[in-house]
Amino acid sequence: MNINFAKFTDGLVPAIIQDAKTRKVLMLGFMNQEAIDTTLLQQKVTFFSRTKNRLWTKGEESGHFLNYVSMELDCDNDTLLIQANPVGPVCHNGTGTCWGTENDADLSFLNSLEAVIEQRKGASPDSSYVASLFAKGINKIAQKVGEEAVEVLIEAKDNNNHLFLDESADLLFHYLILLNAKGFSLTDVVKVLAARQKA
Repeated sequence: MNINFAKFTDGLVPAIIQDAKTRKVLMLGFMNQEAIDTTLLQQKVTFFSRTKNRLWTKGEESGHFLNYVSMELDCDNDTLLIQANPVGPVCHNGTGTCWGTENDADLSFLNSLEAVIEQRKGASPDSSYVASLFAKGINKIAQKVGEEAVEVLIEAKDNNNHLFLDESADLLFHYLILLNAKGFSLTDVVKVLAARQKA
């Protein structure tokens, strides 16, 4: 890769970080050759911090690493596009991108929803719908997923997008409950899909 580090006076090039799965732009950093070499060696995105005047691996303090996937150079040889898989929030403000929560309505919300399901399944069945489903057992939970799936199919044949999305949300919510009841999470399903993509 023939990177033009001489283009900017500080000898650094911009590095745009993009989520490898969602293609969402996550953040912008700066790199020199050492940062690139460290990224490739450790498989964790590493920048040259202009404020700290040293190499800085994203997540070295928070644990919210950017696991390296690939790197491309633009047509002028002076800007990098790096694909990565984020571990946790990307921004120091706790959002999924450095452009705030309005750009953060992504699938990471499902992780939070799974945590709520896990928390509520141990509550009193009288005070929590989720707990009441768990109290009725796996057969009732599976039955509920089936009912919601049928409702999605019915709404798919009509032209009311609002109802279709409402029923889709209900189906996904109850599917997450079923996954939890079986001892799995959405991550386990994603791993299966990712393995199929590589095959």
